[in-house]
Amino acid sequence: MLSPQAGSSHLLIADAEGASAILDLARQAPEGFFASAHVIFIPGRTGNRFQDSLKALKPAQYYEGPSFAAALPRLKWTLANAHMGLRMYLAGTEGLIGQAMLAATEAGIDHASIQTEQRGSLARRVQCVHCKGITEEVTTQPVTCSHCGLLLLVRDHYSRRIAAFQGVCINAEDPTEVPHKEEIFR
Repeated sequence: MLSPQAGSSHLLIADAEGASAILDLARQAPEGFFASAHVIFIPGRTGNRFQDSLKALKPAQYYEGPSFAAALPRLKWTLANAHMGLRMYLAGTEGLIGQAMLAATEAGIDHASIQTEQRGSLARRVQCVHCKGITEEVTTQPVTCSHCGLLLLVRDHYSRRIAAFQGVCINAEDPTEVPHKEEIFR
């Protein structure tokens, strides 16, 4: 669970239901917390459900984007211009948390300054170990690689370096053997 920390500034990044974690944090936050906060929100499938509540927190800066990829340049700029005392709060899907954590560590942000809370979908971001392509929002086991078309077993092995789970060809010896797909990661 996210909790407000002492710091000179606060960067809160959420997608979809992750916004509810920010709103929960706001109930515990001291007065003036959001005066030095920057909120980056990717609504996803939640549509307009959280925007008014997030804006009502009156953060110093508020950005809403259609995808993490669209928000990434703003995140990188914010991290490159951050000062000592920045605290980060990441909430939402594993994909958002992993990618934002990767950007933060690449910018030199200490992991002790970052809090995370998974909320919402358990869909995974999967890298095909064969073509190195990334398939987003994976909910089934196995999954078809969106780049090379191989049928992949989604392993529980997570790479922080690329912020993705690893997928390996499930039927390499006999491509005609196609196991039943089952929704596992909702």
